[in-house]
Amino acid sequence: MTEQAVRPAATVAPPGVPGRSPTDDGGRAALAPIAWRPLGVVAGLVAALLLTTNSGYGYHRDELYFLMLRPDWGYRDQPPLTPAIARLADTLFGGSLWGLRVPATLFVLAALLLAALLARELGGGALAQTLAALGLGTGAATLIFGHVLLTAGPDLVVWLGIVLCAARALLRDQPRWWLAAGAVLGVGLYNKLLVVLLLVGLGAGLLAVGPRRVLASRWLWAGVALALVVGAPNLVYQFTHELPQADMAGAIADNKGAESRSTFVPFQLLLIGPPLAAVWLAGLVGLLRRRPWRPVRALAVAYLTVCVLVLVSGGQPYYTYGLLGALFAAGCVLLEGWLGRGRRRLRATLTGTAFLANVLASAVIALPLLPVGMLGDSPVPGINVTAADSVGWPRYVDQVVRAYDELPPADRAAAVVLTANYGEAGALTRLGADRLPAIYSGHNELGYYGPPPESATVLVGVGIGEPDELVRYFGGCRLAARLDNGVGVDNEEQGVPVVVCHQRRLSWAEMWPRIRHFD
Repeated sequence: MTEQAVRPAATVAPPGVPGRSPTDDGGRAALAPIAWRPLGVVAGLVAALLLTTNSGYGYHRDELYFLMLRPDWGYRDQPPLTPAIARLADTLFGGSLWGLRVPATLFVLAALLLAALLARELGGGALAQTLAALGLGTGAATLIFGHVLLTAGPDLVVWLGIVLCAARALLRDQPRWWLAAGAVLGVGLYNKLLVVLLLVGLGAGLLAVGPRRVLASRWLWAGVALALVVGAPNLVYQFTHELPQADMAGAIADNKGAESRSTFVPFQLLLIGPPLAAVWLAGLVGLLRRRPWRPVRALAVAYLTVCVLVLVSGGQPYYTYGLLGALFAAGCVLLEGWLGRGRRRLRATLTGTAFLANVLASAVIALPLLPVGMLGDSPVPGINVTAADSVGWPRYVDQVVRAYDELPPADRAAAVVLTANYGEAGALTRLGADRLPAIYSGHNELGYYGPPPESATVLVGVGIGEPDELVRYFGGCRLAARLDNGVGVDNEEQGVPVVVCHQRRLSWAEMWPRIRHFD
């Protein structure tokens, strides 16, 4: 890409829109230079914030799960990319939590750069690019994705990458960019199949508000074909395993759908941060109404379409975040123009205050800035569940080890550990495998790694039920402990029972289909 790439004459920006050279030699509006220096400063600040805090609290349950998964082309609950990245980072950085999370920081840096480039594509100058990078890079959800290695981090990069390629194809009338979008999509399929929602949204947008001729473009369909070729191994895995991602989506909707629907609208305002919600809302309206942005009105319709699809399907509120970032970039272009008009000092003060307030609030919500002893008494765990799910693992593991150590030697020799979820299994494997017998779980992909051997006649169960609930499987069970993180953080493991069971009534082969579960 050259810095003087241009748009068609029909999209010449009106007077007063900053960041544009008047015209190039062909009479078309030229893009502003990329604001490398201020973008570098923003990236450096965000990287420093994330890298200095990324070991706080402890492992997240998803990170522990990724490290348990065996290399494969796919898993029943997700594609293989993020687990592969986790294994690579774990190897490169010698098993440190800090090193495991370095890729999460890199994904955030890539996302803020893409937001800045999208703002530039929409006519933004250095200020719009900088504001887009700063606002998205320090948004609450972005900092969460940058602090913990989750599938949402690479997914944000994929969505913004596809949107940027689509914007270039539409605004520059350069359809070859659909091939680049297809390549990004193909890679994205290895991370989350959720990106299909973006395709549906963009398709609905092009059909509803145009330009409809794009839907007949051979370049667009060549991009789709390229995506299918690049993503073929993971897609083949899904089809040869009876589309487990569809089962997983259904399980999420059943377990969390009602809560997700009730919190969907508030979370749209919280994801980047309430102080900056007006910016992306302005971007949404601007994309629908501004004449220079008519070729990309489909982006606004895509966001609204994905919102409807997520609400109907009971998906998670953050599924819209990639498109929300695109709307924010558009809003920053409008904000740049607004700051250039009358009463500049007052407007700059209001804008600076909003961005600063958002950075501070987002950092407290998303990052381990509060001492862990204060976390349970704060509203943070209720807003940011990843913080709660990162607390207490070493202590939980010690409590399970203690229950195992209290068994007679003969029982210890015949024992296995069974956990209710992959977080517990991952924590016990990562932090206690050298002190425990073999560890199993029926949760998601781990359910296909079992069952235990029939020689295992003693069970140490974590979270699998109360003693009186397990009588159909065992002749005798007793409560050995209840997990307690010691700091009063109400997370998924707090208070769950640790049981010891004997006299198995059924074989493991008979029990395992009943133990295996998706959620």
